[in-house]
Amino acid sequence: MAKRRNPPRSQPPPLSFASTRRVEAGPDGYDYEVKAVAASRATKTYRCPGCDHEIRPGVAHVVVWPADLGESAVEDRRHWHTPCWTKRASRGPTRTWS
Repeated sequence: MAKRRNPPRSQPPPLSFASTRRVEAGPDGYDYEVKAVAASRATKTYRCPGCDHEIRPGVAHVVVWPADLGESAVEDRRHWHTPCWTKRASRGPTRTWS
C-alpha cells in the first residue's frame, strides 16, 4: 500500500506590528499610538499612570506613546491597564509629583 501524502498545512499570515497598533486622541488633544500587549508577552512589572497600581507580569495591558514621536519615543512610553486607558478622560492624575 502506498504512503498517504498529507496536504501541506496552511500557515496563518504573520501578524504585522502595524496591525496591533492604533492611534487614539488623548484628553489633552494630542494623538497617541496605542499597542496592546497580550498577557503571555507581559513579562515585567510596570506602574500604571492611570491608577498608580502595578501591572504585574502576565496581565494584558496597553503601551501608549505620543504619535508624533513615532518609534523613537522609547522614554515616553507608558504602560496602562486597559480599563484605565479607556477611562483616562474621566479621571485625573492619581499622584502629584513634587
